[in-house]
Order: sequence, then C-alpha cells, then structure tokens
Amino acid sequence: MPLAVEARALSKTYTHSGKSTVALANVDLAIPTGRVYGLIGRNGAGKTTFVRIGATQLAPTSGTISVLGHDVMTETREVRTHIAAVPQESRPLYFLNVDELVYLYLTIRGMDPRDARRRTNAILDELGLASVRKSLVNHLSGGMRRRAMVAMVLASDAEVLFLDEPTTGLDPLARREVWAAIRRAIGDGRTVLLTTHYLDEAEALSSRLALLEGGQVRLEGSPAEIRDRVRQPYRIVVSGVLGRADLEPYGTVSSVEGGYLVFAKESPARELAQLALSKGAKVSLGPVTLEDIFLQVVGRAIDSDDAGEAEA
Repeated sequence: MPLAVEARALSKTYTHSGKSTVALANVDLAIPTGRVYGLIGRNGAGKTTFVRIGATQLAPTSGTISVLGHDVMTETREVRTHIAAVPQESRPLYFLNVDELVYLYLTIRGMDPRDARRRTNAILDELGLASVRKSLVNHLSGGMRRRAMVAMVLASDAEVLFLDEPTTGLDPLARREVWAAIRRAIGDGRTVLLTTHYLDEAEALSSRLALLEGGQVRLEGSPAEIRDRVRQPYRIVVSGVLGRADLEPYGTVSSVEGGYLVFAKESPARELAQLALSKGAKVSLGPVTLEDIFLQVVGRAIDSDDAGEAEA
C-alpha cells in the first residue's frame, strides 16, 4: 500500500516586493496510512504551506509530494478525489445553514443523497452542532463556524484528511468532541494530517509527529521516540531556598513563576531533587513534555510570535 502522503525535498519560497522568504526547505516526510500524523510548530514554521501544497492549493518551488501514490502536480484531479481539507483560513458559505453546509458539501463530492443525509445527521450530533443545524452560518460564533467546517470534512468519505489547526478558537469541550471524531475517522481506516500549535492535542492524537521550525523538520518520530532523542529528558521545578547558581551544575536552568525550571539527565535530576528536598524546597520531578521538548530544540516557546513572515 502506498504512503498516504510522501514529500521529497519539498521546498517553497515566497517572493513579494522583490524579497524572498523560504517557507519550506527540502522537507522529506513519509506519512503512513490509517494514522494521525501531527505537524507541530510556531506560526510561520511552514505547517500551513505544507498542507496547502499537499491539498493541491499551492504549487511547490521544487521537490515532489504525492498522496496515495499520486503526484500532486501531475495527477491533481486524481488526488482531489481522495482528499478533503480544512484550511487554516477557510471561510464557509455564510448564506447556508449548518445542515445545508455539510449536506451540500457531501453531495457535491458525489455522495449518494441518502448516505449524505445519514452522515450529516451523525456528524452534527457528534460535534455538538445539532442544536444549531438550522442556524445560518453567518450567525454563528467564529468557533462554531470552525466546528462546522471540520464537520464537513470529517463527514466526507475522503481517505486523506488535511486538518490545519482544526480546533483553533474552540472551547475545551468542543476540542475534545473534535478529537473523538478524528479518532473515529482513524478507526474507519482513514488518514489525518493534523497541524496544531496545541502540544497536548498533538500528543493526544498523533502516532507520529514532525516538529517544523524555519521550514525545516527538526525532529520526527512518535512522541516517545522524540522524548528519547532529547538531550535532557527530565524536568525539575524547584521553588524556594536554592538559587540559579545552585542549580546550574545539574542542567539547563530557566526562570519560571515562583522558582526555576531545570532540564537535566536522569541521574543529575534525581540528585537535584534530593538536594532540594533536603533544603526544604518545593520540588516537582518528571519527564519532559512536548512543550519542554520544543523549548529545548527550538530555543523558544511554541507560542512565541517571532517566527517571521514565512507563511504570510
């Protein structure tokens, strides 16, 4: 069986007013079928550009990308029969109500009307949209409109789903409803390429992850594999008594509210925890989170806003 998505030396450079900005630089990714594959990174890291190219909405500058063995550039029509996408900046048809939006999308894709009706009803129930099914899309909040767009794509029979920041603007309960629907899609044998800046979302859903920064893949693997490749896999939060100079021999120290965060290897982490407890400090010790990994690899938090204009 071919890969769901395969990119080889994929690059994209935007040129505006004589200035060139690299959005993707020689990206190689092999995304298997029947999984959620997560692309994580800051705004401007290249996630949306990758999705737009894979979804046939944007041409690469160089390199190749295929979906289920079909080249995106030379077999575009064939690719489009196998995919569905929720772009990051998508806008639904505001003159339709929610029910019409989903049902019309499915019938336009060629789905039998009876099957389209059944799928529409099911997805509106699953994503908590049944109560607003007759509401015009332009009367909904931004979060509800986003949910309606996700419902459209998840209700389709597409084999590969491109979901670009699908839960942006959703409340915690709505996010988990979307998560459940994504898991159901995977249970049906479909593939989801998910971009997100919510690291808990990436870890909860994805069997494999790629961390993008500056248009390049900085880390790739399962969440467990990525943790294993981090140089300092333990985090210790120390509050009180000990100062930065006391902590620096054990690992990399950062200031946090109420104390210090130290990234360390296992043995120094345990030694530091014992020392801090013996001094009467408050200590929290555990494995690094994906957010910690991002901070270690990239050198800044995932929600920092200085990623540049690569995807403007």
